[in-house]
Amino acid sequence: MLSNQAGDEKRTSLHGHWSSRMAFILAVTGSAVGLGNIWKFPYMAGQNGGGAFVLVYLVCVVVIGMPVMMSEILIGRRGRRNPVATMELLGREEGSSVHWRVVGAMGVLAGILILSYYSMIAGWTLAYIAKSASSSFAGASATAVAAQFGEFVGDWKTVVFWHTIFMSLCVFVVARGVERGLEQAVRFMVPALLILMLVLLGYSISTGFFSQGVAFMFTADFDKLGWGGVLAALGQAFFTLSIGMGAIMAYGAYLPEETSITGSAAAVVTADTSIAILAGLAIFPLVFANGLDPAEGPGLVFQTLPLAFGQMPGGVFFSTIFFVLLAFAAWTSAIGLMEPGVAFIVEQYHRTRAQATIIVGGLIWFIGLGSALSFNVLKDTKFLAGTFFDNVDYLTSNIMLPLGGLLITIFAGWVMCRNSTSDELGGSGSLYSAWRILARFIAPIGILFVLINAVT
Repeated sequence: MLSNQAGDEKRTSLHGHWSSRMAFILAVTGSAVGLGNIWKFPYMAGQNGGGAFVLVYLVCVVVIGMPVMMSEILIGRRGRRNPVATMELLGREEGSSVHWRVVGAMGVLAGILILSYYSMIAGWTLAYIAKSASSSFAGASATAVAAQFGEFVGDWKTVVFWHTIFMSLCVFVVARGVERGLEQAVRFMVPALLILMLVLLGYSISTGFFSQGVAFMFTADFDKLGWGGVLAALGQAFFTLSIGMGAIMAYGAYLPEETSITGSAAAVVTADTSIAILAGLAIFPLVFANGLDPAEGPGLVFQTLPLAFGQMPGGVFFSTIFFVLLAFAAWTSAIGLMEPGVAFIVEQYHRTRAQATIIVGGLIWFIGLGSALSFNVLKDTKFLAGTFFDNVDYLTSNIMLPLGGLLITIFAGWVMCRNSTSDELGGSGSLYSAWRILARFIAPIGILFVLINAVT
């Protein structure tokens, strides 16, 4: 069945729209660029064959990540509603089933659950801005830095305090709406993030260990890559773009009709990858300059790097800059995670945007208490995958996101008719044909590998 929208007046979103293509690109880039770009990608590259990993990653981003992102944007713009209502509406219009709304609901729920623990970790970055600025790491030993981190996460009142501060910042931005809130925030924070990254890169070059950082990330070793490295590159290519959590679909609903989805997605993919590579080039020379071992995740950010900054001239200033950068990366991702739930409450229950934001923010804050307490009061309370935090992380990252991405791609590639998708993607030329082949065949197979690898 052919969708009837093309012949009707185009829909508009009651939430408003992005004022320009650049605003949309900045918003989606902000959503995509998060802590994983900084604390995960560079280390994964170095440990899995350097340039060989980066090459496979780039291929995966182009043939899997970008087609799925385009699918999610076009679905969002076609429906012009929150993800739940959009999937229900388009499912009916395309002659399929209104039960596709479950996919939208899963994205909204995934965003809420992810932000519940992401906010806690983002709160750590806020706390470490204060620690860095007050010279807490200056001249500190590895034992002292590790002890500081252990004491910090072990104090539940402190962790909950910073979790509360971060969620309050998110509520403040999202409650102001698309143009006055989301757009103004990303117009400032995404360029600021890039500038801070370049400042840190310049600092890293001055250490004299820049060549070691480049070699760690880019020396191609295909023997070291292996099948595990290929799967890691595939997984990172999928997870780095904020796919499957409703944010991209919600942002797509605010995209002006004349804006190219293909060009915008390409710009986001380029920016996201560039920032991840810049992060590695800025971080690892600092690690090598101090004779430290490369690490990833919280260990890199909250222990290895503070130790490195603490031994270097200007370390207090540059350590503070680094944690401000991290906070901006987390903040721009977090507001994207909140938006689908807020849009749903506004549309479904006819609440004001401020009311909806407080409701969603309060729910996220409450769920986040479980993760905040998983490092102290509830650290010995374990079930299934581990602590409360471990379980929420496993459910969202290993099941909900890959499954959501897979179903979104199937919907765009197989359920939506050719007229509907070509209308959104601007014609039926070679770029459209390439997207259609990738979305229908290549991307679903790739996501299946991600899903199977994640749960086994």
